[in-house]
Amino acid sequence: MSLLPWTITLTFAGALLALVVGRRSAAAARWVALLTAAGGWSLTLLAAARFVPGPGLQTLVDAAWIPGLGVRYHLAVDGISLTLLVLTGLVATAGVLFSWNIGERTGEFFAFFLTLVAGVYGVFLSADALVFFVFYEIAIVPKYFLIAIWGSTNREYGAMKLALYSFAGSALVLAGLLWTYAVGGAHGFGFGELAAAAATLSPHQQVVVFALVFFGFATLAGIFPLHTWAPTGHVAAPTAASMLLAGVVMKLGAYGCLRVALPLSPLGFAFWQTPIAWLAAIGIVYAGLVALVQQDLKFVIGYSSVSHMGFVLLGLAAANTRAASGAVLQMFSHGVIAGLLFAVVGRMIYDRTHTRMLAELRALPLRRLLPFAAVVFVIAGFASMGLPGFSGFPAELTILIGVWRTAPLWAAVAALGVLVAAAFTLRAIQLTFFATPERPSLPGGARPFEPVLHLAPITLAEKAGAVLLIGATVLVGLRPDLLLDWINPALQSPLFHAVLKGGAP
Repeated sequence: MSLLPWTITLTFAGALLALVVGRRSAAAARWVALLTAAGGWSLTLLAAARFVPGPGLQTLVDAAWIPGLGVRYHLAVDGISLTLLVLTGLVATAGVLFSWNIGERTGEFFAFFLTLVAGVYGVFLSADALVFFVFYEIAIVPKYFLIAIWGSTNREYGAMKLALYSFAGSALVLAGLLWTYAVGGAHGFGFGELAAAAATLSPHQQVVVFALVFFGFATLAGIFPLHTWAPTGHVAAPTAASMLLAGVVMKLGAYGCLRVALPLSPLGFAFWQTPIAWLAAIGIVYAGLVALVQQDLKFVIGYSSVSHMGFVLLGLAAANTRAASGAVLQMFSHGVIAGLLFAVVGRMIYDRTHTRMLAELRALPLRRLLPFAAVVFVIAGFASMGLPGFSGFPAELTILIGVWRTAPLWAAVAALGVLVAAAFTLRAIQLTFFATPERPSLPGGARPFEPVLHLAPITLAEKAGAVLLIGATVLVGLRPDLLLDWINPALQSPLFHAVLKGGAP
């Protein structure tokens, strides 16, 4: 397990090296980025092979950082964080493969990309809330530049909106943590220390502190109605940034809700549980209905991400181990599937056709021109719908069963969201690849000549990235126990005992 801290060091070093070599050779920057991302992913897989699941965090590094405040550079791992570390490495590697065509300021692009990835690794490994927050901010900053410099549609607006929402949420989180530390008389920022300090606060203070921390994190997770930054940011971002944004960055918010907010104040969570559940359930259905009427294919996928992240938040709100395990599994599943969908739409389709509008795409024989893209999009769409055989099925089913145990009505609303997801996904598949182009008829029933269109073929790098992501969603769909065997013991941690009910899931 001592391999895992090296993911942070390796990725930061790779970012610096990509920046340096990119000034002389774009190709060298690409290879540095690929080797760095694949190296970090390999470290997570090697650590996973040696991992022994159990309750509580397993310390990897613990050293004094700011002794006067009791802040320690404390890195640790459990089954929850390991699941998300493996996801990060996978999506980062696929993201580099789908960014092989980046020709503008290539070294800078991959430097920002890898810095973001390093920050994400740091968040998932942190066992000190202040260190967690520092890495959280490191992960947020590069997103702005990736979108503002290399983005497309309304990129300045999308980048600024994402930054404002993200930093506003961060400010709420920091305020809640500092309040707990100062008023509760904590001697450090360890998760357990802050939870003990929060227990000394008055009930009213606990309710406020919990709201600050939870909704601060939930903003990045796309909770309704604080979700509007997500579709705008997804659409404006370049392909790899969209993959990271949906695949892992939104998971930072959900992970913060689970790891920091819920154990911080069980009393505060009890007060806010029902509102959180309803906001999550409404978000599932509302975002799905909005996706159903979108004309821009990337907006369809953007709102789809908000809807699927609603399942994660609803699973956490259900406050039992069954639903919580499904929520973590859904984080992994959505990360893989959303990354794949954005890769197809942004790289395989938009970069070749220069349009994402469904009305224009349906006029092109894309099924014939891009058969590989058609197959991948159909597979990704079926996985997003939660069909058996893909990771979305066990994830959403586990959440719904757990939510039903807490409140059947919440589960019923969420199940409606599953039907809406099927509707907007099938619509997107049909209009993009299987619609019959409407052409005017000629006298005598003859049809006008259809010009032969040529699009650049799918590259080997794109095929490799797609195969990695498809393999992951199929593997977890067939063997969800591979991840649940890590996740379930972690939920037995003493930090979760006061929040999650139901014993072993």
